[in-house]
Amino acid sequence: MPVREATPVVVATVAPPASPASDGASTDDASIDDASTDVVLPTPTPTPDVAVLTPEQVRLHLEPVYEGFQLPVFLTHAGDGSGRSFVIEKTGRIWVIDGGAVQPTPFLDVSDKITTAGNEQGLLGMAFAPNFVENGHFFINYTDRQGTTVVERYTVSDNDRNLADPQSAFTVLTVAQPASNHNAGMLDFGPDGYLYVPLGDGGAANDRFGHGQNPDTLLAKILRLDVTSDPTQPYLIPTDNPFVNADWNGRPVRDEVWAIGLRNPWRTSFDRVTGDFWIADVGQNQIEEVNVVRPGAPGGYNFGWPIMEGLSCFNASECDRSGLTLPVVDYRHGGGNCSVTGGYVYRGNAFPQWDGIYFYGDYCSGRIWALAPDGSGGWSNAEVLDSNLTLSSFGEDEAGELYALDYGSGVIYRLTAAQSD
Repeated sequence: MPVREATPVVVATVAPPASPASDGASTDDASIDDASTDVVLPTPTPTPDVAVLTPEQVRLHLEPVYEGFQLPVFLTHAGDGSGRSFVIEKTGRIWVIDGGAVQPTPFLDVSDKITTAGNEQGLLGMAFAPNFVENGHFFINYTDRQGTTVVERYTVSDNDRNLADPQSAFTVLTVAQPASNHNAGMLDFGPDGYLYVPLGDGGAANDRFGHGQNPDTLLAKILRLDVTSDPTQPYLIPTDNPFVNADWNGRPVRDEVWAIGLRNPWRTSFDRVTGDFWIADVGQNQIEEVNVVRPGAPGGYNFGWPIMEGLSCFNASECDRSGLTLPVVDYRHGGGNCSVTGGYVYRGNAFPQWDGIYFYGDYCSGRIWALAPDGSGGWSNAEVLDSNLTLSSFGEDEAGELYALDYGSGVIYRLTAAQSD
């Protein structure tokens, strides 16, 4: 896709969505402190509040609202009361949507720092500090020119709230990547004020580098970091991180780790009402999965990769599932499905009938599903739209309304309720 030099604009006319492309942000490239006690890995049984509607009743429509972006991979907000949204392009630019208009100058441009040589490399994630109003800090996640995962902190400009200070870059974390894929890329601040950093297993295929169940590496993990208490330090380790004072199967685990056993968690989110933590993890060749962890959970979870792929044993008829936290839903490849794209629980005001429903999709097929508690301790899951988008990400604005990003066409769509027949 050629680079567009013009500023992205509000959509005036509706263009048909692009067909799924082979290049994307979450597809596979198959070519290529001592502790004192053992921690018991819990298996939670989430029972969130029952949604108003079951997913089968969701009538979903995608309304195009912005266009002209180059390989968009995320949309988020600052949580500062401004109502602004921020759109991340994999190529290294972040754009501000202020008052419904895309600003003519990028909020930040780090294109000279990154590589996009691999399908899953580039600028991948962004999160604003909970105290952004006070200190102007936000964080980005990208792969640098050597392919290393980098988490950096920046500060907004003193003179213009729609511009970041490019000289304020402060390195929080670097993690070497042995391959170009499975870089994950999301950043989330939890209700506890800590930064959650999901990392993939290092890439290639079949957990080639053995990181999935390896406590000695940060790869294939979710990290939990304190990046706000002391801004002079890259990060501090929360004292209640699960492996600070505990081993795993008799082996010490890095203190940064909150959970293990992830393959490539492509988009995670916290429910802004309940605090539930949603984790969509990309599978190998057959199965995609969605996990959820209840608020206040102690961590120490093992999501099973590469023992499990979704709810099934990976490359085996039987496997030991003891101590594993299994997904609440999975789905198989076929019909164009290939790679899960995690989303959000709807908490906006425009469509109150959706309150409590989690929306997620598939990058390749563009299918979108709705997932909600069934009232009996289980889950109700239904496909609600076959969009044919190259669905790189969902996004949530400050008001809680949701968006779908089409990686191929550069169009951003708002999730709306379809009109009744």
